[in-house]
Amino acid sequence: MKLVECVPNFSEGRRPEIVAKIRDAIAAVDGVAILDVSSDQSHNRTVVTFVAPVEHAVEAAFAGIRTARELIDLTHHTGEHPRMGATDVVPFIPLEGTTMEDCIVLARTLGERVGRDLEIPVFLYERAASTPARENLADVRRGEFEGIRDEMSAGAASRKPDFGPSKIHPTAGAVAIGARPFLVAYNVYLGPASNVPVAKAVAKAVRGSSGGLRYVKGLGLEVDGQAQVSMNLVDTEKTPLYRAFDMVKMEAEAQGVSPTWSEIVGLVPERALFETAARHIGLREFKPEMVLEHKVREAVQGGQSLTGFVGAVASPTPAPGGGSVAALVGALGAALAQMVAGLTFGRKKYAAVDAEMRELGLKAAGLVNTLSALIARDAASYEAVMVAYKLPSEPADAANARQAAIADALLGAAEVPLETARACAAVAELAAVCAEKGNTNAVSDAGVAALLSEAACRGAVYNVRINISSLEDKSRGAGLLQETNQLLAQTRSAVERATSAVDKAIG
Repeated sequence: MKLVECVPNFSEGRRPEIVAKIRDAIAAVDGVAILDVSSDQSHNRTVVTFVAPVEHAVEAAFAGIRTARELIDLTHHTGEHPRMGATDVVPFIPLEGTTMEDCIVLARTLGERVGRDLEIPVFLYERAASTPARENLADVRRGEFEGIRDEMSAGAASRKPDFGPSKIHPTAGAVAIGARPFLVAYNVYLGPASNVPVAKAVAKAVRGSSGGLRYVKGLGLEVDGQAQVSMNLVDTEKTPLYRAFDMVKMEAEAQGVSPTWSEIVGLVPERALFETAARHIGLREFKPEMVLEHKVREAVQGGQSLTGFVGAVASPTPAPGGGSVAALVGALGAALAQMVAGLTFGRKKYAAVDAEMRELGLKAAGLVNTLSALIARDAASYEAVMVAYKLPSEPADAANARQAAIADALLGAAEVPLETARACAAVAELAAVCAEKGNTNAVSDAGVAALLSEAACRGAVYNVRINISSLEDKSRGAGLLQETNQLLAQTRSAVERATSAVDKAIG
């Protein structure tokens, strides 16, 4: 199971009943685990941290945005923290087994849906940004709700959203949706509010945009009668937590002020805290493998491994079967296409196809997720067929209901592998482009991707055909069979292009 973290920020921190409704809307989505909910009254802001399988992450984030749209009115909102929307920012963060490309696909998918269904303008930021000018969240949010509203009303070209209407939502504002590495929200307090000027000067010295630490964003604020240096550490591998604190301490003490305490808002990777602790006590050659709990987690892995899946296929039960295996093989083909694209863009030799390969990599990442989800869906669809066959066949009314249920289940079991075949045809096309234009050192990988896509497509089509053949009224599946023929021809053509390019390249 591929998991992604999502950390939506909502412009409400003073009404716990509203926060609870937003949280519950997110938590109601299948597979979601809420890790943390942090509200701040001075900022009037809440940060929700949740993890979800990639196939459910967009639905969960959308549920939160929709609820916030209904319950938060920015025209009556005040708080210390800059904000542009009821849902202010929604970042997707890759966890183990998930790539940044996966998160970019999720950001785009969510952005398109929010713009279309909720009529909220969406600006993509960080790694998902459509233009370098929108990579920095502070640039996207500059002017906040009121300023952005005026600029969009005036038709400013710089405020044309990536998705949704070209005017701000009257109460929900706009939203920034993106993909980024893990961010740590870290605040250091400098005593009473009289030290706010010092906090502002320290924040300016520390933040990267002012010449400080490159991967730190910072503001000087008054929070609960105290001076606060509010920081976002956007890459703790390149700027560790302890380095940010050390610089704040140094800059503050240069003005005669000492830090009183600090806090983390939301969650923090254990590695960041381990590094800070190891530095504080002068621990040499520290490694995470030295931590007991790390070893325990390594020994007790959750989820089904590849070995476990192979064992389930080999067991004497009909599911998971050929349809699930076809989806897995297709996912592997898509992953190879993504790999070849990643080995191509960013290299001077392939500058002419840089943009094309970046987009291809994102499409491949999306297909990996689609096909990965179809592995389980295919098994579930056939289980529905088995349930239908077990329905009572007497009396006559029950028999008729049973036949109808069987027909519906068989059609459902045919439609799922048809989705697999569609995705595999798309993988074949990506593999062909990789073979023709991608890094020649990886051309054989593109060829393998193409061959896998063809095998997976044919396997998926077999599953469509066998389920249709079991229908009493086979005319109900005629349209599906016609599409499978088209998909096979499309896949075959793309694979021939790919293999021809591979043979030409390697002789």
